[in-house]
Amino acid sequence: MTTPRRPTSTTGAPRTLAEELRGRPDDALAALLLARPDLINPVPGDLTQLATRAGTRASVVRALERLDRFALQVAEALAVAPDPCPYATLDALMGGDERTDPRVARELPRAVATLRDQALVWGGEDRLRLVRTARELLAPGAAHPSPTGLGPSVAEATAGMSPGRIQQIIAAAGLTATHDPVTAVGALTELFEDRTRMAALLDAAPADATAVLGKLLWGPPYGTVTAHPAPHLRWLLDRGLLLSAGPGNVVLPREVALHLRAGLAHRTPEPVAPELAPVTGHAERTVDATAAGQAFTALATVEELLKEWETGGPPVLRAGGLSVRDLKRAAAVLDTTEQMTALWAELAYAAGLLASDGEVDERYAPTPAYDDWLQLPTEQRWTRLATAWLATTRAAGLVGGRDAKARTLAALGPDLDRGPAPEVRHRVLALLSTLPPGASVTPDTLLARLHWERPPRATTGPEEDLRTRLARWTITEAELLGVINRGALSAHGRALLPAAGADAARAAWRPPTDAELGAAGVRAAALLAPLLPEPLDHILLQADLTAVAPGPLVRPLAQTLGVLADIESKGGATVYRFTPASVRRALDAGRTADDLKAFLTSHSRTPVPQPLAYLVDDIARRHGHLRVGAASSYLRCDDEAVLAEILADRRSAPLRLRRLAPTVLAAQAAPDALLAGLRDMGYAPAAESAEGDVLISRADAHRTPPRTAPTPVPEGPPAPDTTLLGAAVRAIRAGDMAATAERKPTPSTDPAPGGLPRTTSADTLAAVQAAVLTGTPVWIGYVNAEGAASQRVIAPVRVEGGFVTAYDHTADEVRTFPLHRITGVAELADDPA
Repeated sequence: MTTPRRPTSTTGAPRTLAEELRGRPDDALAALLLARPDLINPVPGDLTQLATRAGTRASVVRALERLDRFALQVAEALAVAPDPCPYATLDALMGGDERTDPRVARELPRAVATLRDQALVWGGEDRLRLVRTARELLAPGAAHPSPTGLGPSVAEATAGMSPGRIQQIIAAAGLTATHDPVTAVGALTELFEDRTRMAALLDAAPADATAVLGKLLWGPPYGTVTAHPAPHLRWLLDRGLLLSAGPGNVVLPREVALHLRAGLAHRTPEPVAPELAPVTGHAERTVDATAAGQAFTALATVEELLKEWETGGPPVLRAGGLSVRDLKRAAAVLDTTEQMTALWAELAYAAGLLASDGEVDERYAPTPAYDDWLQLPTEQRWTRLATAWLATTRAAGLVGGRDAKARTLAALGPDLDRGPAPEVRHRVLALLSTLPPGASVTPDTLLARLHWERPPRATTGPEEDLRTRLARWTITEAELLGVINRGALSAHGRALLPAAGADAARAAWRPPTDAELGAAGVRAAALLAPLLPEPLDHILLQADLTAVAPGPLVRPLAQTLGVLADIESKGGATVYRFTPASVRRALDAGRTADDLKAFLTSHSRTPVPQPLAYLVDDIARRHGHLRVGAASSYLRCDDEAVLAEILADRRSAPLRLRRLAPTVLAAQAAPDALLAGLRDMGYAPAAESAEGDVLISRADAHRTPPRTAPTPVPEGPPAPDTTLLGAAVRAIRAGDMAATAERKPTPSTDPAPGGLPRTTSADTLAAVQAAVLTGTPVWIGYVNAEGAASQRVIAPVRVEGGFVTAYDHTADEVRTFPLHRITGVAELADDPA
């Protein structure tokens, strides 16, 4: 079988980006597609299409944003350099004439290789070319100044200037007059680029003139002048050291600025990342133990929030999310700030523990997964939250801010997804993992390193860019979650990363798979488990109607005690207070006085205080003495004196009571309102059923239908996996072979440039049948059922029934093609070998 040949440059150097990509091995091409996944959505038909797509504005912007600071500085220098730019010229722009920083020369090859790998730079070392779109984005202009601070070149600044004015400038600069503006501009450019002659010219400048140049030196290079400039400004204007940029405006030419800068394109090249220093050391065991305690607190807080919402969650706003009023109520319950409450709610939502119930009167409630989560060991419950936090694109720090339309962003709302959030969290933790265990650095040091790895976008207002804010929120959230403590990464936090140390910090980030998150959770749980406190099965009752839990309680004890008493204070030891209302709440739930005293006796390491026993007996004796039922409602009691006392009490007036019988009062209030009113008056009534039995008022826990955790919203197209990369590279190679294969020139099959071959049906059938007999590949034009045209190289195997079966080099598989969809056939040129 003949192998199609690919055209090459006569000089051996690539003439286009497509030619350079054609010369790359498959693994380098796969690396490009992995770094820029937007290039394979959809998969390009050949390398020419890939090169074209790599030069589109959206793709180039995304690629530039993912460069480190030095690689970006090199790209910015290429944008102001001649096109093409020799490597030596680029080296001079980055290092300057004085070569004060040897790291620039050492790191420059790496930066150029990075730009080349990203298909932003192509060409040989003597002809480096920045892709056109990147040059347009980074080149200096009046509307978008360059980060280098340089202005336009002499040729660009003098475009449109009258030939007479150009001749005046070169004459004042001491140059010989020319016959055309082009040579005049070239002579002026050569003067400004000649270090010796330029130094001599500036030595004759007035002192004030050099001061003006110094103000414009590092940018912005534009200034204003009056209609009658001062003598020192006139001296600069006459010699072209300042050129007109419009009425009343002047600009410092690029060549002049580079001379004054000693050849430097950037004021401060940053060839290497800033060090994570100074480092503060902490005891490793202290960091891990304290972080574990905070992890336990985080679990308790999330559980308390969901417990509060399981009997009557807050309503969902019409636009989605939680209202400010409900967020404040939840914050009061958790005894924390509204911002922290939003974090815990978002964390439960990301982990699939909280969702809307989908009812007509839509409310937030725990999901069935919450019950399963409660049954897990403590360390596994924590890893469920921690891995959800790492992977989610929801940013709780945005709550309370404003969107692009000045609308307030609500917790659990639909507008909190930010694609960069998971990557920023990974980067922060990965950088901390490069430090020794127990070591920490300041947040500003971390931000400086992150800004070098991914320079932030310029912002127009005082607010920091999104990635910087995400990094600051990551540090705060990781502390609250127990991933880090005192700025140092804990052992279980380090285990959450897919790679450790410097490898994790340098690795190209991609969203972790479910399997990777699961494996990380297992590792983290194993390290966290020994650090967590063991749940206790006892409390300490005190004489002041309080109980102290010296540590976390086992779940049945905590649940029962939460009904019988109110939490007074939280912390390492939780204080519960017994009140008449709390005891009545336990009695309403179906407990008896004997049950409550037996419970307290069996779980207290101290005797049950007499005041507490009296409180339980007193509330139990009065509980249910009054009975409330539905009439509109009624009140009955065997003690006529009690009913007379209630009627005489002025506080009962809103209930509009009247006596129906010696032991029965009727009310025009609903039963629940009557119960609440009598309790406010100090009584302990009980509700009863139609049969006269006491109703147990236990709140039913509400659950949503089964819900899945919200899917992260990635930034841009998802990173391809290994299988997709391999298939994409094979498809691109096969399509490129079809597009570049040499074909025998025949008048009947020569298509228009870039078109498909055209042959008659008879010629097509004859050519395909001949290819079957000879076993040679042919080049065809093909139009599929959707009307998409393509060109392919196929090796026909069989022709029958109006179809040709052939090996398709483009798809790398055997396929069947309808003959009527083949536009034409052309033979491939013979291989000279």
